[in-house]
Amino acid sequence: MDEGRFGLKVWFRRRWCPNGVRPSWVVADRYEWRWLYAAIEPTTGRSYFLLLPRVDRHCLQVFLDHFAAAHATPIEGKSIGLVWDGSGSHRSTQLNWPDHLKPVRLPPYSPELNPAEQVMRVLRERLANEIFADLDALDAAIETVLHEWWHDPTRLQRLTGYGWWLTGAHNIMTLSS
Repeated sequence: MDEGRFGLKVWFRRRWCPNGVRPSWVVADRYEWRWLYAAIEPTTGRSYFLLLPRVDRHCLQVFLDHFAAAHATPIEGKSIGLVWDGSGSHRSTQLNWPDHLKPVRLPPYSPELNPAEQVMRVLRERLANEIFADLDALDAAIETVLHEWWHDPTRLQRLTGYGWWLTGAHNIMTLSS
């Protein structure tokens, strides 16, 4: 699970142009943002995304509640672990965790251990060098990319299914059986 900020101010990536010619850039310095909350299951490619206006305790609670409602426990007594980093909103003691969701904290400064980080990286690459008229246009662009992943979960599985992650998940499932 992770969050990523996406806004009307775009990320610039390299562009091809003739030698000695400086590429033109369209710039819009508008500071409006959406936060994409994402939960990815690397072994299957299943995902759950929610666009929210901020990254704070309140929005995280909304995400947890929606995620819990969408992912009821498959077997009585089993829990779903949400792997996440040490973001300030993640450390809030005022979060009300649904009974079947459990936080699994990553070590500090280790984004490479979180498979959801790859989703944010690829999404930023896909939206780079784009200018969006408003937040609705940004939402539509994000949803277009997400639809590709929803319709073909194997793409997310290949993107987030690190070998060591899949082995660890398999071992946990074997031990809990």
